[in-house]
Formats: sequence, structure tokens, C-alpha cells
Amino acid sequence: MGIFRVPIEVGDPAAGRFESVEALVDMGATYTWLPTDLLDRLGVRPEEQRPFVLADGREVSYGIAWIRIRIDGRTQPTIAVFGHPGSEPLLGVFTLEGFGLAADPVNRRLVPVPGLLKYTICLAPSRR
Repeated sequence: MGIFRVPIEVGDPAAGRFESVEALVDMGATYTWLPTDLLDRLGVRPEEQRPFVLADGREVSYGIAWIRIRIDGRTQPTIAVFGHPGSEPLLGVFTLEGFGLAADPVNRRLVPVPGLLKYTICLAPSRR
């Protein structure tokens, strides 16, 4: 899979302050990973600790919090993982799905995708 970065803006939960960063699109990451020092500057504090499995199989625990992300002028709430200070921001799948976006690694861009409701629609009562 191709690796590419996209410009995003990271904001506090109230969407009062934002900082611009380049984030690596990571289709293997559930949540968006942001350096702790960036989240500290925005006044964001961890709300809870969650377990994670790293690429090498190790299990670790990191703080998480709800924040705001802005992509192409649209703002959505998402979960951010408090990453190591100075580490590279990663844009995870949870955030991308919240925006209705998917990675196009060939053209190195994010593309809109429709949401899926197949299971719900199959169970809905017939309207005849």
C-alpha cells in the first residue's frame, strides 16, 4: 500500500483552537495518533487509558480523548491517542470513516465513500 500524508487541523473538543499538521494516512491504525505535546498545547487531557496492539505484537496502553479534526474545511469529532512527544501524526480509520473518506494510495489522496447500511436495511420492515 502506498504511504502518503495529508494536511489536517487538530482542535480541542470545543473546536475553539486548531493547529495545522501533516498526518500520515495509516489504514492499519484504528484511531488517530497525535503527539502528546501537540495535544497539550491545545489543552486536551487524556480521558481514559485504552489497550493497543502494536505492529510487532506487543500490547501497550495509551491515553485517549475526544478532539476535533478539520479536513478540507469540514470538522468532525474523533478519538485521538496520546502519542509520544514529537512523534509523527497518524490519521486512523475511525477518523476517516467519520468523515466518509477512504485512502486512494495510488493517487495519494483521500476520496469520499458512501456509508454502508446494508444490514440495517435488510432488517427493516417492508413498506408496501
